[in-house]
Amino acid sequence: MPRFYSSAGISRRTVIKATVAGALFAASGFGLARTPGAGADTPVAKIFRGGTVVTVEEGQPLAEAVAVGGGRILAVGSEAEIMALASPGTEIVELDGATVLPGFIDAHGHFMNAPQIVGWVNVSSPPVGPVTSIPEIVTTIRAFMDERRPASGEWVIGYGYDPTVLSDGRELTRDDLDPHFPDNPVMLIHVSGHGCVLNSAGFGIVGIDENTPTPEGGVILRKEGSNEPAGLVMETAFLPIFAHMPQPSQEQLLGVLGDAQEIYTSHGVTTAQEGATNKDDLEFLLRAADEGHLVIDVVSLPIVFDVPALLREYAPDFRGGPMELPDTAAQSFGRYRNRLKLAGIKLVLDGSPQGKTAFWSEPLLTGGPEGEEDYVGAPMVPPEMVTAAVAEFVDKGIQVFSHANGDAAIDMIIDALRAAGVTAADGRRDCVIHSQFVRPDQLAAYAELGMTPSFFTAHTFFWGDVHLENTGPERAAFISPMAAAYERGLRCSNHSDFSVTPMDPFLMMQSAMLRRSRSGVVLGPDQRVDALTALRSLTIDAAWQIFEDDTKGSIAPGKLADLVIVDRNPLDVDPEQLLALQVIETFKEGESVYRRPV
Repeated sequence: MPRFYSSAGISRRTVIKATVAGALFAASGFGLARTPGAGADTPVAKIFRGGTVVTVEEGQPLAEAVAVGGGRILAVGSEAEIMALASPGTEIVELDGATVLPGFIDAHGHFMNAPQIVGWVNVSSPPVGPVTSIPEIVTTIRAFMDERRPASGEWVIGYGYDPTVLSDGRELTRDDLDPHFPDNPVMLIHVSGHGCVLNSAGFGIVGIDENTPTPEGGVILRKEGSNEPAGLVMETAFLPIFAHMPQPSQEQLLGVLGDAQEIYTSHGVTTAQEGATNKDDLEFLLRAADEGHLVIDVVSLPIVFDVPALLREYAPDFRGGPMELPDTAAQSFGRYRNRLKLAGIKLVLDGSPQGKTAFWSEPLLTGGPEGEEDYVGAPMVPPEMVTAAVAEFVDKGIQVFSHANGDAAIDMIIDALRAAGVTAADGRRDCVIHSQFVRPDQLAAYAELGMTPSFFTAHTFFWGDVHLENTGPERAAFISPMAAAYERGLRCSNHSDFSVTPMDPFLMMQSAMLRRSRSGVVLGPDQRVDALTALRSLTIDAAWQIFEDDTKGSIAPGKLADLVIVDRNPLDVDPEQLLALQVIETFKEGESVYRRPV
């Protein structure tokens, strides 16, 4: 834990000897980097010294100390240079050999899941949760219900259901759940976030039975030899369920919002993303922001089908259709309102690769989720609808964020941007979230159109073995190809898709560096990146992707003092040991928002 001192006592303390980081800093030939007026117009509130400062700045990657004040970084340099800026009121943070990093940026996730899962049961498999078999799912739900004691008829919701790692080798069904939970509707959300398993009570409430047709682009698994739903519902069949699932009140959400944000701050994350915002979510986030409940920044991506309803908050007279926007729409985007920002519009083009609902150009080797042969998945919406929507967003000057896992889905957004006349010179930074099965020729198209991928390298660990089986070694080896993307000159981010995988930046770093599956297979060793590249994808390049690289993502004068102290330098740690790193303290604009319990 860092120690705090007033600068008045510094003269009585021994000056800390230069560290390796300090020697490297001195060797770089760079002097003090300082915000104009620092120490004069803006008092130095805190100085961090006695460890390593990893700035992630290309010209000055390492430093010895950093001064902050007024919520911003005032100066970065050697310990002697920074200490010369101290005044009697400056607080000195003694790092005791720890490392300061820029605050991590959640490049893609679902912030609104955080206050929800506080009240849900974790049915994830290791290392995220305890479940390895269907009987353990039942036991885990029973223990949760014994503790929470939900009333008869009250929903019981779980998260993290992943059939690919269950020892039973099959999907969970309603028949597994019904004998144990006859009086409560149960919904276990698929680990992809694109589906769920329901018991009979749940099916009764959502109105799905043997007479319900499977919608185009959806999956409703049926019991063998009948049309009766077996349990699993995915994609377009799941969307209406998800949209109308039971929601806590705003007061209940506000009551757990502090705990929810600690999921982020305890891992050094100072900017979170709400990556598929609906109208109710935005109403809550606006209230939370305006009432001062947000301690970190939240970047919101309104989901396309709710955009007109969302924008009425900003343009109340607008009455346009689903693919229409008011001429003033762009004014609603790109600016923070009490720590909340609308960044762009979210399109969902396909589903989940591990759930076999992504959209590929070549068939899966193992068939579809219901045994279909020559299965390539399906798009969530027709290509012509994507083209029309993208044309509207480009015309209005709004950044596009597209969920696309399979290469056929990626083709849809590339074609739509080309049809809209977009080029790299426009500087739009349209983002393809996941970009899992992107092809080399599509990376070239990204460069041509100024697009940027947000990769999901943790898939190599959690579902690498599944992808090998489903797609074969060649396609699986190029999943989330971060090295190839950087070689093309692209800027990339990396994400956890929280709560699909844990909010853990060091897990993301490790997966980008090792690309190793649960069974120990390395997927695409040529796509592994070094530690600094992996760190950039979580900091400065993630900030660039949302047009915030001028204020976040590195430790440089003038930027926000969003900082995290960790016990060791991740650039010096063996990748095998990255998960052992500990966040000691997190600062948002110079103020502590998390401190590790002693």
